[in-house]
Amino acid sequence: MTEYNLSMTMQVNASHILVKTEDEAKAIIADIKAGKRFEDLARGKSVCPSGRNGGNLGWFGRGMMVPEFEEACFKGKKGQIVGPVKTQFGYHVIKINEVR
Repeated sequence: MTEYNLSMTMQVNASHILVKTEDEAKAIIADIKAGKRFEDLARGKSVCPSGRNGGNLGWFGRGMMVPEFEEACFKGKKGQIVGPVKTQFGYHVIKINEVR
């Protein structure tokens, strides 16, 4: 299989916390580094409806998310916290749950 074909079949399972400002996103990353649970922060701070589920977005492939978000997810490794990532929706803190 070519590299192109492999990248087309790759999927990521990710969670995210969406906030309005970069400062909010940076504060959330600091909270995670200090030991707070990502899922709890998502429930309390995310402005995305996925926050109710701890931010979990489930599995997705390429072409399913906005480009900046997708690029960050597909560059990440399992267990990694990525961000802040700016998109048209705001600033995301992303947790890479699984890659397949």
